[in-house]
Amino acid sequence: MVDARQAAAAVVDPEIRVITIDELGILRAVETDRATGRVTVTITPTYTGCPAMDVIRADIRRALAAAGHPDAEVRTVYSPAWSTDWISAAGRAKLAAAGIAPPAPVGTGGTGSGGVVPLTLAVRCPQCGSPETEQVSRFGSTACKALWRCRSCAEPFDHLKAL
Repeated sequence: MVDARQAAAAVVDPEIRVITIDELGILRAVETDRATGRVTVTITPTYTGCPAMDVIRADIRRALAAAGHPDAEVRTVYSPAWSTDWISAAGRAKLAAAGIAPPAPVGTGGTGSGGVVPLTLAVRCPQCGSPETEQVSRFGSTACKALWRCRSCAEPFDHLKAL
């Protein structure tokens, strides 16, 4: 039997296939009831209404069942709201390697903590590293990304929206 936390953490985000839900920061908790063996997984969507949540819940249940935990509940919580600060360093590196510009960490611990509001002065191109970029469209390949273009190398790229 594989550890329930490991099994859930290995689930890949269905919209951004290069990063796990743990690296993305939407996996909040994995708890196992010692008496019943029932696993409860808590997740927070990147934004309310994220269309990938049904797939993520099903993938978590499938991964847990394959790991020997067939009795699992997946809970979705919205507070505190997900923040791009929750993306791990490994997740940011994977996004950049896949040509998706990750937002810079703000360090506020999430939108529920108050304080600093992120202001992006420049988005660095994940291909050449240039800060000479421009937003082409607020809407990218998924609802959580925007389409940008590098003025230096002329490559288009997705930028994960800072939330």
